[in-house]
Amino acid sequence: MLKTISGKWVDILNRRICEGTFTIENGQISSFKEEAIAEEIYILPGFIDAHIHIESSMLLPYEFARIALTHGTVATVSDPHEIANVLGLEGVYYMLENAKDAKLKFHFGAPSCVPATSFESSGAVMGPAAVETLLQRDDIFYLSEMMNYPGVLYGDQEVLQKIALAKHYNKPVDGHAPGLRGKDVKQYIDAGISTDHECFTLDEALEKISHGMKILIREGSAARNFEALHPLLRSHPESCMFCCDDKHPDELLLGHINLHVSKAIALGYDLYDVLYAACIHPVMHYNLPVGILRPGDPADFIITKNLADFKPEMTVINGEVVAEKGSSFLPEKKHHIINNFNSSPISPTSLEVNDEGNLLRVIEAYDGQLITGEYHAKVKVEHGLCVADPENDILKIAVVNRYAPSLPSVAFIKNIGLKRGAIASSVAHDSHNIIVVGADDASICKAVNLLFEHRGGLSLVDGPEELVIALPVAGLMSDRDCLTIGKAYAHIDHKAKELGSSLRAPYMTLSFMALLVIPSLKISDKGIFDGNSFRFTSLFV
Repeated sequence: MLKTISGKWVDILNRRICEGTFTIENGQISSFKEEAIAEEIYILPGFIDAHIHIESSMLLPYEFARIALTHGTVATVSDPHEIANVLGLEGVYYMLENAKDAKLKFHFGAPSCVPATSFESSGAVMGPAAVETLLQRDDIFYLSEMMNYPGVLYGDQEVLQKIALAKHYNKPVDGHAPGLRGKDVKQYIDAGISTDHECFTLDEALEKISHGMKILIREGSAARNFEALHPLLRSHPESCMFCCDDKHPDELLLGHINLHVSKAIALGYDLYDVLYAACIHPVMHYNLPVGILRPGDPADFIITKNLADFKPEMTVINGEVVAEKGSSFLPEKKHHIINNFNSSPISPTSLEVNDEGNLLRVIEAYDGQLITGEYHAKVKVEHGLCVADPENDILKIAVVNRYAPSLPSVAFIKNIGLKRGAIASSVAHDSHNIIVVGADDASICKAVNLLFEHRGGLSLVDGPEELVIALPVAGLMSDRDCLTIGKAYAHIDHKAKELGSSLRAPYMTLSFMALLVIPSLKISDKGIFDGNSFRFTSLFV
């Protein structure tokens, strides 16, 4: 444990830098003495990811911590929504337990939308009673993102009851309202929802801020709004936080919130405005027990040699050095496995679509976005069946219920780009059924069945070649370390791009094609879904 630490103190709260020495007692900051310091090092509060699904890193909390600590992350605001959709309360308890020895300060929320909608099959249901069970706990800090914004707007009693419970326990409510504007967004915010990480445009963010909402500037592996929203750091810095939302392991090897910070500084934004977003605002908004270098605070901080790239030389939590010069001091650990996989393999004939002679509704994917479009096309027909047409970038997509045997739901999609083969995943937001896209039914079938064989993961099929990354924990996470999974993911991602995909993150983009609460056209295991009207629609126009 550290007793003292000397350097240039980046005093964010008072917007100054001064030289001196901190004294640390029992893991807390006890005092600071101003004095000349020869070494050119800077001491500042650690970084906080204000909204992340740990599950999307494919790592368990402990393994996530082992890499995030090396990037100067001292805390997260973590939504265990993904594992809750698979395993309910058992999944949330699993995350809390796995995070106990991780040093990094995880702050989990109570998932508000399990399942996210009634239009898909999930592995669990969490009503108000289950949500209250969590909100009563001291280690649950907020009500996780309220994705069911139609439920808020139309007065769904269960939705309103969950929000009322969060208010009763004096815990903030996170939002999720992509594209919501006008009187609807005001009604949504007035219900008590305090943040949003889904803004598409600067105008949307400004409107939400005008009604009192905090905006999270997101830079994840697939969904990114940093470029659209970074002007807020100058116009409304008091309303900003940084988050990743979803971060794949290969990118987590390269950096975390420190990348948001260095990117914003390189664009010329004020140092203190940027660090407020990265280090201070999450602590204040969520009432986190995380130190920000005040006397009496936990001794949570990082040391860096410059205020440009913010590469951490050391990360300290509760006065203990937990990472130094790119290495974490958390030891290797074996992890308990839990899962929920009760379906059975499929056959190629279950993927057949009879031609009805009309145009088809085709999902139009967009790189770097969770939203999709609706494209109408006459697809390729062989022997009376509608088939994938990779030459024209129209592929077949399917979702298979992994919780009970049933026929796949089948549609078509544009802009994934595969010229051959198939890719599949048991990470399919938010219910995490099997989602697959491919250039022919045989490859699609093989990719799906590989995941049934391994009880979850990512798969790729290219003729006789088969690749699988097993995700045995809930079909969402590995029990291995970030370097192992990061390298495996980078390899399968590269192979997907060799099949023809030009997407930045093909698997991450695929995983969001079942996210029904994001417009416009999506697919669940029960059918094609129109996210604008919030109801099922027909495959044929």
